[in-house]
Amino acid sequence: MDDNNVSAVVLAAGEGRRLEPLTNRRPKPMVPVANRPILEYVVSAIADAGIDRIVLVVGYQQERIRNHFGDGNDWGIDIEYAVQEKQLGTAHAVLQAEALVTNPFLVLNGDRLVDASLVDRVRREIERSDGPVMAVTRTDHASDYGVVSIDGDRVTAIAEKPREPVTSEIINAGVYGFGDSIFEAIRATPTERGELAITTTLERITDDHPIRAVRYRGLWLDVSHLWDLLDVNAAAVDDFDEQGSTPLEGAVASDTVIGTDVTLGPNATVGGGTAIGDNVTIESNAVLSNAVVFSDAVIEAGAVVRDSVVGENARIGANATITGDSARMIVEGEVHDDVDLGGVVGDNATVGSGVTVEPGTVVGDGATVAHGVSVSGRIEPDAIVRRG
Repeated sequence: MDDNNVSAVVLAAGEGRRLEPLTNRRPKPMVPVANRPILEYVVSAIADAGIDRIVLVVGYQQERIRNHFGDGNDWGIDIEYAVQEKQLGTAHAVLQAEALVTNPFLVLNGDRLVDASLVDRVRREIERSDGPVMAVTRTDHASDYGVVSIDGDRVTAIAEKPREPVTSEIINAGVYGFGDSIFEAIRATPTERGELAITTTLERITDDHPIRAVRYRGLWLDVSHLWDLLDVNAAAVDDFDEQGSTPLEGAVASDTVIGTDVTLGPNATVGGGTAIGDNVTIESNAVLSNAVVFSDAVIEAGAVVRDSVVGENARIGANATITGDSARMIVEGEVHDDVDLGGVVGDNATVGSGVTVEPGTVVGDGATVAHGVSVSGRIEPDAIVRRG
């Protein structure tokens, strides 16, 4: 690794409510993508960029993160932890790491996948001069993120999730470089609706402290909603090192990731873009495609699971059907039309035999859908759904 004093702060304290029920028992950064937690991709990118010290800012369900990453030895880095007791925004999270970082330092979101090359570029830029640095990238869905205006290599304005029509496709990529002065700037920033966002601080200092932009066109994947997990998983599976996947005999597509101790029954098929966690059982004649199946789940004989997510220790009954089609999803009061999602089945939930799960259905943790029922919408945790 390069001999440098730059450390990285990774923001991993949030709940990720828009990903419920998958985040009821795990923080969003620990949701698996191609059988690895999202946060593991972030940590690996930082390590591959030559940074050997990371501060993970944790909070919600922090034990899941601490138990997985420990002191960072498995990644050849030193990991320390700062705690954000209440999730009061990204700038507030950065403040929690103040006593642990060296100058200068990087800040990354713990729930976005980026390439090590971007981390390295931001590191080199902040080493050159300790004024604030922001990575920017392009997306067709700019209004979902922080839209950025650029003049040359300078950020001139930031609009967080603007309501007005967006003309720019350039967004904040969520990788920053800062010097010590950022902490005082954060403390001088007024809270908005009880939260303190790093973008609010940056908006306030643009005139006195020009923010340098690092333009980036490489890997940038974000899981904002449940259906995003399928797209991000498929992209990660595509790049997956096949040596890290357990081979299975049978009709299994090449672009899959298979965990350990997975059982595949006779005539079962696993299509592309699929990740199957450890200890999963897939019985005879079952069909999976473009699916994410968490550890310890059971897919019974003849079940069809497409464009869907199956939680940990969940059970999909014989001949049940969960297949993708255009659906309308409502998340935190916001309507999303034409979402391509079969369904999401929470941890420890049971979908009975012969059940039809309509596109866009979300079955809560521990819920039970009785045999032969057709379900749609959101099923509350621990609910029991029967005919009639």
